[in-house]
Amino acid sequence: MDLLTTDLCDAHEDKVRVVEPMFSSFGGRAAFFGRIATLKLFEDNSLVRKTLESPGNNRVLVIDGGGSLRRALVGDQLAALAVKNGWAGIVVYGCIRDSRAIDEMDIGVFAIDTHPMKTVKKNVGEADIPVTFGGVTFTPGEWLYADEDGVIVSATALH
Repeated sequence: MDLLTTDLCDAHEDKVRVVEPMFSSFGGRAAFFGRIATLKLFEDNSLVRKTLESPGNNRVLVIDGGGSLRRALVGDQLAALAVKNGWAGIVVYGCIRDSRAIDEMDIGVFAIDTHPMKTVKKNVGEADIPVTFGGVTFTPGEWLYADEDGVIVSATALH
């Protein structure tokens, strides 16, 4: 991605919202961007699988996992599913696992941390709703840009 978040902030300061620094970068893509799709859930990744089974169309899945550090919401199988179905990236307000395998995949993954424990499966959560964390509201259909310097969100495309 030639679109650097720093350059986008400089050129569109009035149009971007900057997420508070909290993420580590995983996945083979250090930089990625796309339209936002959202999930809100807590320690249950049933909806993550269902969402990543659908065509990604170069979108970014933003998962509001409540910031839980007790279970991993994305692992290597779900990341591989995302790659297969054309997702550009995944941003997890929570943890992932299988980070070494995910690092080898052609997808960008940002998460707070890693955790070896898988989630429970209760099919509980919400999809395609605005979610808020890191001082920013992520609205489905808006644009997310992420790289080594951070994550920014804009109501309109900046590229």
